[in-house]
Amino acid sequence: MQRLTVHRSPPLRGQMRLPGDKSISHRALLLGALANGPSQIGGFLDSGDCLATLACLGALGIRIERHGRTTLTIHGQGLRRLQQPAAPLDCGRSGTTMRLLAGMLAGQPFTSSLTGDCQLLRRPMRRIAEPIRCMGGEIETTDGHGPLTVRGRPLHGCEHCLPVASAQVKSALLLAGLYADGPTTVHQPGPARDHTERMLAEMGAAIQTVGLSVTLWPGRALSSLSTQVPGDISAAAFPLVAAVLVPHSSITLKGVGVNPTRTGLLDVLAAMGANISIDNQRTLGNEPLADLTVRASELLGVEVRGETVVRLIDELPALAVAATQARGTTVVRDAAELRVKETDRIAALVAELRKLGACIDALPDGFVVEGPTPLHGVSVDSWGDHRLAMAMSIAGLVARHGVCVENAQCINDSFPGFVEAMRGIGAAYD
Repeated sequence: MQRLTVHRSPPLRGQMRLPGDKSISHRALLLGALANGPSQIGGFLDSGDCLATLACLGALGIRIERHGRTTLTIHGQGLRRLQQPAAPLDCGRSGTTMRLLAGMLAGQPFTSSLTGDCQLLRRPMRRIAEPIRCMGGEIETTDGHGPLTVRGRPLHGCEHCLPVASAQVKSALLLAGLYADGPTTVHQPGPARDHTERMLAEMGAAIQTVGLSVTLWPGRALSSLSTQVPGDISAAAFPLVAAVLVPHSSITLKGVGVNPTRTGLLDVLAAMGANISIDNQRTLGNEPLADLTVRASELLGVEVRGETVVRLIDELPALAVAATQARGTTVVRDAAELRVKETDRIAALVAELRKLGACIDALPDGFVVEGPTPLHGVSVDSWGDHRLAMAMSIAGLVARHGVCVENAQCINDSFPGFVEAMRGIGAAYD
């Protein structure tokens, strides 16, 4: 799908089941590989990023059986039975794969190399290399970026104070902590997604969270998993915003993960006036999930900053589109992390939304949107960023004329079947 053309949409109606959560799918693969015995995973996200993790584990000697696209059996080998890879591990475009694998490999008795797509190799890796070095690990970066060389070493327990709340850095350190000679504690300046801690606890690890600090005590074997991955709330952002913006719409998203470290978008949309109900709340595999029903709504501009930004960092492209149709000013601050995602998402959002007629300006750590602004049809580019591609397609549903999203194939990094799912609720996608 090199090019995606989107037309002004009739009302969106019906139900949608989302692909499995990307963050949880990565972690199920990695921790399942370290478990003692086979793990059964349902709802796996069959996307480019998660398949990169799967392939890397295969190169480390882990046998993974696939039963269709979304069900896996991971034959875990325990903490210390990974095999030295014969070639550099290709992480594709996935920062999660590279960062979490680096932590997992830091305590192995061999040397490994991690590489990937040129887009991934531009992303910062010093943020994991330096704290792992404090544990006695040896990780070489390439001017602070990938490729990485990880020379496995005996690791020491350590206290880490993160300068920025980051689930990937925290997870890399906890994975390294499984191989340390004492407890590993990570102090966070704010909340970050906690899927790693939840899954480790489910597998019997000695782990405790107190406030914003997490401590892992090594020495326990990990028991195998049997879990169903919930629907990805980051993927839900796009149909959610679409239904809010397209007049007379009403859709229900079934079985969506509503981990409180991930629900910032729901909170902000509600503050803007969106009509969203959260029903059938339950817990599965130590993760909360629910059904979300959203109806077309009139929105007001809001200010978003601080801890809320961490809880919706991946959903900010969708929020920017919503802000173009909200009455008043929407300001997003404290989101400098967007500068070092798959692309500089702040620059990309501003450039592409301006093409559509949006009134949006960049800030060093965010953006300002004045609304509501009529959007018009034009050709826009994804910048190779899956979330930007989906955000621009949602904008096309309320534009006066068709919007053409170039280089849209990157959507498969996180939401395979996106076009078909949107057509299923009535979106006019060619």
